Amino acid sequence: MKQALPDSCLDQLFRQARTYNGWTADGVDDKLIGQLYELLKFGPTSANSCPARFVWVRSSEGKAKLSNLSSANNKAKILAAPCTVIVGYDLDFANWLPELFPARGEMLKATYKEPELAQITGFRNSSLQGAYLILAARALGLDCGPMSGFDNAGVDREFFSGTHIKSNFICSLGFGDPASLFPRNPRLSFEEAGRFA
Repeated sequence: MKQALPDSCLDQLFRQARTYNGWTADGVDDKLIGQLYELLKFGPTSANSCPARFVWVRSSEGKAKLSNLSSANNKAKILAAPCTVIVGYDLDFANWLPELFPARGEMLKATYKEPELAQITGFRNSSLQGAYLILAARALGLDCGPMSGFDNAGVDREFFSGTHIKSNFICSLGFGDPASLFPRNPRLSFEEAGRFA
């Protein structure tokens, strides 16, 4: 039987983890981004569809482009962060199913080619993969600043032109500056958020 993670791990992943708005000068290198992806890729998705696609924005040019497509509140955060990842989803993810689900990939490929199902599945499962990204980043000692205040159509045009990839959300990554934290907001209680049936 598996054992529960120690409290120190649960604190790092959940209880003490926060959304950061400012960053230290420490960078996020290729090796760490590679380790992050190697963890998040194992999170489950429908039919192992893995529709998420990632653009790791680190260059000054990329940051400027992304910040110009973001809300006023998010511009400075993107410019200051060592890396901001665009989490997108590929509407053509079904093309990969023969490789990703060898037992039934060809049948599933035909099923998921239906545009409405591709949209719903791509969006839902890239959201899951984005959540895995946040937890994997925290597990590796990184801090996160997820955001949704940006021009999706503009980001799709600037970063995914010529593809069938659509943006879902963005998330800054780095080593957070504690001075940038706001007080933690309340959460719903178990009883307020759910019920047994």
